[in-house]
Amino acid sequence: MAKPKSEDFEKLTFEECLERLQDVVHSLEDGSTGLSESLVEYERGVRYLKRCHELLETAEQKVQLLSGTDSEGKPVTHRFDDEATSLEEKAASRSRRRTRKAKSETGDGKGVVDDGATLF
Repeated sequence: MAKPKSEDFEKLTFEECLERLQDVVHSLEDGSTGLSESLVEYERGVRYLKRCHELLETAEQKVQLLSGTDSEGKPVTHRFDDEATSLEEKAASRSRRRTRKAKSETGDGKGVVDDGATLF
């Protein structure tokens, strides 16, 4: 399998990189190549893996999360928070956004969020 040119490499899609990475893995698992050729294949695999990670990071940054609807029923989105690293941090961030939204909707600071004191 020929090594792609660097300008071609940057144009590869995630799916293409993943497919080529799988080809490299199968080639290495096959065991039919010598040590030096296996090292070259391994280096290619690392480049494909790195490109896959770059493409995934870019996609994650572009993800828009639905945070509700506005008064006209249109979806309200915000950028994916890539700084929050745990589920707890993400939940806290979401809770703060909901509290701010509820305060702004009612104007009295109490909001429309259920306080959990009663079932109904």
